[in-house]
Amino acid sequence: MSAALLALVLLPASGGMFLLLGRHRFDRGAVPLALVLGVAGVFLAGTAAVTRASLSVPFLSSGGRAVVDGADVGLAVDGLSAVLTVTVAAVALVVSVFAAADHEARSSRARFFGYWLLFVAAMQLTVTATTFPALLVGWELMGATSYALIGFRWRAAGKTAAGTTALLTTRATDLGLYVAAGAVLAGSGSLSLDLVGLGSPWLGVASTGVVLAALGKSAQLPFSGWLSAAMQGPSPVSALLHSATMVAAGGYLLLRLHDGLAGPATVVVVWAGASTALVLGAVAVAQTDLKQLLAASTAAQMGFVVLGAGAAAAGSDAGLLGGAEHLTAHAAVKAGLFVAAGAWLSTLGTKQLAGLRGAARRTPAVGVAAVACAAVLAGIPPLSLWTTKDEVLAGVQAAGLPAGTVLHVVALTAGALSAAYAAKIVALVLAPWRGPSAQRVSAATTVAALVLAASAVALGAVALPAVRDAAADLLGVPPGQGPGVGALVLSGSLALVVGAVVLARPAVAGAFERTSLAPWLGTLALLRAVGRGALGLARAADRTDRSLDHGVMALSAGVLATARIVEIADVRGIDGAVEGAAVGTVGAARRTAVLDDRVLDGAVRRVAGTAGHLGVLARRPQTGLLHQYYAQAAVGVGVLFLVLLIVR
Repeated sequence: MSAALLALVLLPASGGMFLLLGRHRFDRGAVPLALVLGVAGVFLAGTAAVTRASLSVPFLSSGGRAVVDGADVGLAVDGLSAVLTVTVAAVALVVSVFAAADHEARSSRARFFGYWLLFVAAMQLTVTATTFPALLVGWELMGATSYALIGFRWRAAGKTAAGTTALLTTRATDLGLYVAAGAVLAGSGSLSLDLVGLGSPWLGVASTGVVLAALGKSAQLPFSGWLSAAMQGPSPVSALLHSATMVAAGGYLLLRLHDGLAGPATVVVVWAGASTALVLGAVAVAQTDLKQLLAASTAAQMGFVVLGAGAAAAGSDAGLLGGAEHLTAHAAVKAGLFVAAGAWLSTLGTKQLAGLRGAARRTPAVGVAAVACAAVLAGIPPLSLWTTKDEVLAGVQAAGLPAGTVLHVVALTAGALSAAYAAKIVALVLAPWRGPSAQRVSAATTVAALVLAASAVALGAVALPAVRDAAADLLGVPPGQGPGVGALVLSGSLALVVGAVVLARPAVAGAFERTSLAPWLGTLALLRAVGRGALGLARAADRTDRSLDHGVMALSAGVLATARIVEIADVRGIDGAVEGAAVGTVGAARRTAVLDDRVLDGAVRRVAGTAGHLGVLARRPQTGLLHQYYAQAAVGVGVLFLVLLIVR
């Protein structure tokens, strides 16, 4: 049913946007809405898993067709995604019940549950994505909302910085997904979420990008430090993000794409998983803060998932089966422990292990849930993480990896450390105490803790051959033999012995607290130093850019000023002179025309008129009569004679 799959993503996304846009006006209705959508999410996830729903929504298209193959937002539920989508929905619902009662999430509930629902939608989109566009949208939204949730109490000192550390670290490694998408597109002409069939060099580039993004998101070495900073967030956020969702997304991505990872990438994956399981397991034993212990153990347990994915990439079906089982079982275990940590923080006012002495006795119901989850985390037979770890180890042996024996020993030692840090929790919370009783734990918190603990214990059924075969069939892998009896006995005995030693002598685990393991081997400080260096480079680049901008702007201003001067000279000088010359010429022409018309032409006309008049007068004496000519001559001679007389 594609409608169920679409609603699985759109319902929480729409609800989250509704709450964020409504802000404080919807604070009262935020919890009921989140719980209703949580119940709906479980139903929709189950429906999509059973029906194997799929759908495709146009994203990059032209003329109604995708620009390239896989350019749509493609979603589908197969065996692996069915396991995780149901796990995400179920854990989100139970932890939402805890969040509704937790004091850390009581203020600005619309904002809290708005980001919460958007995060759940992003995780479901990530889990069901079949194309890179869908995966990238979900992956990015997950990172953005995790930042908002971790730094939810942003007014408190250090909260925003913690969210920033987590965001910058995961965002830096997330770039690998973009590189992988580009390599897949270049190598296959498709954006489908599939590395199989890629040729060289694109397969190596895509594998490297996927591994980088997955290791960063799952807090594997050397990126583990961000998970320590993320513990500044509210307890419900830790219970959701660092159990079945955000941290699990990295391991899930490797399991999803295991069959396309290149050879060198496989080696990196198995050793990253094994080393993180070992080193962060030791770091967890060294912690004195319960949430820090749980955070380090989360990275360590994700190491087993990553190790299983690496074994699967090397051709081991047991690695895929063990990784998927471990991912699911760990989700319930770790969510339950984070709920207990949040309950004790609310009732006892501390998350320091020394202050939690006797916490299980003071809050019996939550204490039972916490001890049960810790027993599962320790790998005590016949509980779930006992057999899932051995399934992963069987996958490592079957894969025939280089130095496989060393990997097996490292992973077995990491399993023993799991028993050590789990026993450390139990030893302290069950210890006798003196002092006042704890405040009453809310019914919602108690129910959430017990449900998660019961689920964690019930998942021990994966050790049964029939259940294991059903899980293998769901994932589409041959059932195989699974871990041998000897391996199960060895790991179970090791967990029991180590756990018993720590319970009897807590100082054994306490010795780790005085080592360099306590500050996470400096991984957080390293990430912050790298972050400061990166920010410093960014600021220097910004200053350089600003200087260049100032230079360009100054040059532009100079050019504009010069242009204005030239414009003024052109308009007022050259243009003015030309216009003045033209005006003067026209004026002179007009004056010349007046002189010509009125003076010269007038003079000529007057001369001509006078000459004409004189001519008329001159013709009068010319009568043709001789006697008149004699008379005229006599008059002329007389006048001439008079003139001569006068002149003399």
